[in-house]
Amino acid sequence: MLGIVAAVLFFVAFLINAADLSTNDVFSSTNVMLLGLMALALHVAGVGTGLARRR
Repeated sequence: MLGIVAAVLFFVAFLINAADLSTNDVFSSTNVMLLGLMALALHVAGVGTGLARRR
């Protein structure tokens, strides 16, 4: 799930950068890209898999 979130965030960052939209500092393409990288790192680390087995 976090991999899909990362892909969406990367796409939004690409659109902001490609359209040369002037946004405020919070939603700049760099910040959205960094949020995507964070979501991708959490996905690779296994966070949010939802398969926790207890014995």
